[in-house]
Amino acid sequence: MHVRLKNDAGVLKEIKIGFSWTTLFFGFFPALFRGDLKWAAIMFITAVAVSVFTFGFGAWVPGIIFSFVYNKINIKELLDKGYRPADESSKQILQTRGIISSDATGTVA
Repeated sequence: MHVRLKNDAGVLKEIKIGFSWTTLFFGFFPALFRGDLKWAAIMFITAVAVSVFTFGFGAWVPGIIFSFVYNKINIKELLDKGYRPADESSKQILQTRGIISSDATGTVA
């Protein structure tokens, strides 16, 4: 399931909702390629820190955890940057998932 977000300049982004398979398989690279440097750095540092403490065996654990939450984090970051649901169905999906409140502006919940 995808939602479409649009900013005031007319830039349209289509974002997947739910589990992030790309984050599971490629770690911090999807965030890096999307220009989300903050979360790419957080994912990378977390993976390195866990790897150090588990001698490399636990590096996959943060990837699994971020796979469940990264798409929602990405949507909230875009909403904070001024993106809004581009259509009524995207708005309805975001409200159903509890990402935005039910007011007309689509502010972050």
